[in-house]
Amino acid sequence: MTIPEPEELAIVRTSIRRFLEAEVVPHRDRWRAGKCVPKEVWLKAGRAGLLGISLPEQYGGAGGDFRHEVVLIEELGRIGFADFGVSLHNAIVAPYILHYGSEEQRRRWLPKMASGELIGALAMTEPGTGSDVQAIKTAARLKGNRYSVSGQKTFITNGQNANLILIAAKTDPAQGAKGVSLLLVETDGAAGFTRGRNLDKIGFKAQDTSELFFDEVFVPAGNLLGTEANQGFVQLMQQLPQERLIIAVQAIAALEAALDHTLAYVKEREAFGRKVFEFQNTRFVLAQAATETKVTRVFVDHCIALHLDRRLDVPTAAMAKLWASDCQNRVIDQCLQLFGGYGYMAEYPIAHMWADARVQKIYGGTNEIMKEIIARSL
Repeated sequence: MTIPEPEELAIVRTSIRRFLEAEVVPHRDRWRAGKCVPKEVWLKAGRAGLLGISLPEQYGGAGGDFRHEVVLIEELGRIGFADFGVSLHNAIVAPYILHYGSEEQRRRWLPKMASGELIGALAMTEPGTGSDVQAIKTAARLKGNRYSVSGQKTFITNGQNANLILIAAKTDPAQGAKGVSLLLVETDGAAGFTRGRNLDKIGFKAQDTSELFFDEVFVPAGNLLGTEANQGFVQLMQQLPQERLIIAVQAIAALEAALDHTLAYVKEREAFGRKVFEFQNTRFVLAQAATETKVTRVFVDHCIALHLDRRLDVPTAAMAKLWASDCQNRVIDQCLQLFGGYGYMAEYPIAHMWADARVQKIYGGTNEIMKEIIARSL
């Protein structure tokens, strides 16, 4: 963050950085090849205090706030490994339980999420529907004191590891989007639940993004999130600003890391008897990149401050996601160009940053949808 960092946050940053350097950096290539971060790493992260970092202490968390999640996202960006799905676990799945769950639900699930015993996933997207919640076909039918859940989900982050899945399902199909509910599915030993492919992606190679299948999976009625059925759409909409801000934070973290890597490279690499940095084109490209990165950082920090003050509205969050992810893709592509052929080699971090950037314009609502949201507010 460009705003002055309190000492307490600086201590947290140092702790996170030490953990990532020791437990993540040496293993990134192996995990990318295996398309997954092993479960034991999640348990280590839990013991180190990285999970539930913004959860209240009474639920096993560290008692932090969104700033602590930002530090974690930034440090993952610094090492070029946002593949580790802790941000979705910490700052997307856990808040649903904290904000909408009953006290019994909070005490049942949040401490185990903080320890890494439970790994969270959000299952909303389906093969035939992405951002269109109204088109969800997965159904949850109340039978006695249980819901029978049937349907298929895809592109689910943490899909191979997750054993606590927050699923969006139709509890009243006649109401369209207003008939959606959110339910928590504990997958260990759940009859009818199967994991499909660990999908092969162009980026985030170590992130286990998967297909999930629910064939009459029975879920206790007490696993419904909220005081009654059909509240899922409102719950999703209320949490989307934070989800989109997280994408913007990931974007600026990647931008700053890419710029650092590129500056180091061009100041060392020689071409035609001169350092690459000495060519006017290089200097102009990087001057523009540094300016755009700084502008993005200031705007994202502004949005973080608004969010901490509970004043981040839907259009502004959409602006943050749109601007930051567009800038991320544009600038990192220019940075890769300055590496020449080496930029296309997977052994260079810039190659992973370039490939990882592309999905930022797609998930959390496509950037085209962000423009529509913004336009409606004008």
